[in-house]
Amino acid sequence: MKINILTLFPEMFVPLQTSMLGRACENGILEIKVVDIRDYTLDKHNRVDEYPFGGGAGMLMQVEPIDRALTDLGAENKNVLYMSPRGRIIDKAKIEEISRDEEIYILCGHYEGVDQRAIDLWDMEELSIGDYVLTGGELAAMVLVDAVSRCVPGVLGDSACIEEESVYSGLLEHPQYTKPREYKGLSVPEVLLSGHHKNIAQWKLDEAIKLTAERRPDLLEKYYEKQKKNHEKNDDKFM
Repeated sequence: MKINILTLFPEMFVPLQTSMLGRACENGILEIKVVDIRDYTLDKHNRVDEYPFGGGAGMLMQVEPIDRALTDLGAENKNVLYMSPRGRIIDKAKIEEISRDEEIYILCGHYEGVDQRAIDLWDMEELSIGDYVLTGGELAAMVLVDAVSRCVPGVLGDSACIEEESVYSGLLEHPQYTKPREYKGLSVPEVLLSGHHKNIAQWKLDEAIKLTAERRPDLLEKYYEKQKKNHEKNDDKFM
């Protein structure tokens, strides 16, 4: 999968060269290209922003440098995404959908946003990571890239573990422990040391349900609805 990121601050994306994403790039599973929008301005002072027509606070990124960059990169008829607080909040379904694309383009807004014509010309889909405002789209883009990349086959190595992870499974993840067995008076639950796989699996499920009920009751409701539908579907098979 090739990911093109258009930004005014390419130096912010160094972390994408490390850890699992860095290894995925080295192995040819991912290709992440970071493009400086300033390279496409015709302004002799490298300006890419201007005051908005009609007044208002702050500055807007201009349409021309963005349009020139996307044209030069060959983004025609490709999936162009714009990180924006007014966009759809990304979820598992959207992340998996994006991960199936061979190539995507992500525009990072800055200042007070971008000229609407850039969005319209390239039919950009606006996406958000939450109901809050950041100083720019760079951090939001990194969240999107990380989440999407984990769904690309080969990036994690074991795709089965994705469905078991917190939230994706429908429940928050149960508590986990490693050595030592005891630390400052706190011990690992005995069931995890028992070797009884059925009891361990039940403990993990019970703890996940308890945590989800405390912290994300909205998820728990959806989880039970999904379980109910699965039971009904299985019952229909034997009728």
